[in-house]
Order: sequence, then structure tokens, then C-alpha cells
Amino acid sequence: MDFALTPEQEQMRKEAARFARAELNDGPADRPFSRDLWRRCADFGVHGLPFPRELGGQGADLLTTVLVLEELGYGCRDSGLLFSLGAHMWSCALPIRRFGDDEQRARYLPPLCDGSLIGVQAVTETGSGSDALAVTTTAERNGDHYVLDGVKTFITNAPVADLFVVLARTGERRDPAGLCAFVVERDRPGVSVSEPVEKLGLRSSPMGEVVLDGCRVPASALLGGPGAGMTVFNTTLEWERSFILAGAVGTLRRQLEESVEHARGHVRFGAPIGRNQSVANRIADMRVRLEAARLMLYRLAWLKDRGKRTGLESSVVKLYLSEALVESSMAAFETHGAYAYMSGTAQERDVRDALASRIYSGTSDLQRVIIARMLGL
Repeated sequence: MDFALTPEQEQMRKEAARFARAELNDGPADRPFSRDLWRRCADFGVHGLPFPRELGGQGADLLTTVLVLEELGYGCRDSGLLFSLGAHMWSCALPIRRFGDDEQRARYLPPLCDGSLIGVQAVTETGSGSDALAVTTTAERNGDHYVLDGVKTFITNAPVADLFVVLARTGERRDPAGLCAFVVERDRPGVSVSEPVEKLGLRSSPMGEVVLDGCRVPASALLGGPGAGMTVFNTTLEWERSFILAGAVGTLRRQLEESVEHARGHVRFGAPIGRNQSVANRIADMRVRLEAARLMLYRLAWLKDRGKRTGLESSVVKLYLSEALVESSMAAFETHGAYAYMSGTAQERDVRDALASRIYSGTSDLQRVIIARMLGL
């Protein structure tokens, strides 16, 4: 792997850093979902970064994409916005790009890339999360249509989304061949969405239920064909695990810099607190986590750009970045002490936002199971 970035990548990185600092920090970071900031990101080209130009995207390779997302994570304090962007890109636009037919791609990808449509995948139910075979939402064939019935819960972007990639079963429960994926538009009769639910963190990323009650969709809404649901789900989840936390690398860098500055300038007992070995060691560990996270993420993007299989690497990256984000958020919180404990501080918000990373896109426990199984254990 060549660690030197191209001039184009360096320029894109600089532009993303400037954009994030100048355009994405208006108002409190815990605000409700901001369509204005969503639009600014779309105008900058974030939504379409890894997608072909002929389908409305920017045509960037994956390494360039993660470089931009890292800078957004560094310069933008609204982790919820970045999480919603990631869910839109990796769980909706990506499966349509990879599994959609020509008509589906031409119809949906340009508006997903320019931000005029907001998308997400609707898989999770009260009795199923990463266990897609436990999905109870049904899809009954009725002539040249399917009728969808079921309730999806904990769906990121649901209250504001225009488009859903829905997983439903046409066969027996726990039969992989009986799972199908559908592209479902929000305004189709039989689709209803709840108000946003209240969450501990990522508050600017709305989450809610999607109810499908006798929702008729044409057979042309099938994504990847009949019985392709499990393949769509597994492939999408691997990509989501790979890059949903790309912005966290920038967050780790910002937290490190702020902690170093605080430890140098905050004096206790006649000396900066950074002179205390316990504080210094904690910050040193933050730097180690940053370097490891960045290298893992860049290598994964490099491998995927070359078409390599990355199932193991994707779970490793998801596990490490989520754990590193929680640990460094807590380290920054502890370094800032009582200042961080006040409601509304950056450190308090970072901790709340980070905790969810151990849950979404497959829990840390699940990633360890996957890694162990892929090692033959």
C-alpha cells in the first residue's frame, strides 16, 4: 500500500476540512435533523462521493471518500448529521447501486446523490436486528405486485426518509431463499412513519418506526430479484460496517488535539495537568488509537478499491473503531474533568454519541463472534 496521497486527494481533503468547519457548525449540535445542513453536504458532493458520475455521483474512489468523511468528522461537531449521511449512503444508495437494475439506478441514484431524496434501509424489527432470518415482515405475491405487512423499528432517518430498502420474507421464516429486498417509496399507500423517538445520543439523526400495512409495491420494486434479500442484506451490512464510522477517525483526532491543549493549559498544584503521568498516559493512548484506527480504515478502503474480499477486515474495523471511539471519548471526558460533566459540553455529547457505535451495524459482541468464526473457531 502506497501511503502517499495524490495531489487530488490532498486537495479534496483540504476542501472538505474547510467546508466542515465553515458550513456544518451552525447552532447547537443536539438540534433536530437539519435539512439545511443536509442540503449543504449534498451541494458539496458528500452524498454521491463513491458513486459513478453517470448516475449523479462524484466518481471518487473509496480512499478519497473516507478521507473526506474523516475531515467531516474532525471539523463538524454534529455526529448525528454524519451518522444520517452514512446510513443514507451505505444502507440505501449502495445496495441500489450494486443490486438495482438499470431502471432502478437511473430513477433513484441521481436524487439520492444530490440529496433531494433521503434514504435508509429498513430491516430491524423488535425481534430481529442483525439476525435477518428472524424478520417477520411479509411480502405476499398478488399478480404483478407484492403486498408488504410488518413493522420496522429503530430505523435511522425514518421520520425524514423518502425511500426505504425493505427486507421482507416471501417464504418460511429462517429460510434464506424466502427473503427479498424491496425499494419502497414513502408516499406509497400503506406506508406510515412514526415521529422521531428520543435517544441518549446522536439526537440530530432522527430514528423511528416504519409501518407497512397492506402496502402494494410492483414486482419491479424487487432489489436483486426474488430471493436475493439475504445477499442484499449481508453485502450492505459489510459495506456499512466498513465505512459507517469513517468520520470517527476525524473525531478521534479532534478529541486528541483538544485534550492535549487542555492538559497543557490547565494548571493544578503549580503545573499543567499534562505533567501528571496518569493524564499523559491517557492522552498517549488516544494517539495510539487514532493511528491504529486510521491505518485500519485506509487499508480497508484500499482493499475494497481493488475488489478484494473484506468480510473479516470489515468486522475488525467496525469493532476497533467503535471501541476506540468510546474509549477516547471517555478519555477526553476524564481529561477535561468537571468542565466536561456540564450539560451541553462537547465532551459530554461525544460520550453520548459514541456509545451507540457499539450497537448499530452489528454490536461489538457480534463482531467478535464473526471474527472468531472467520478464523475457524
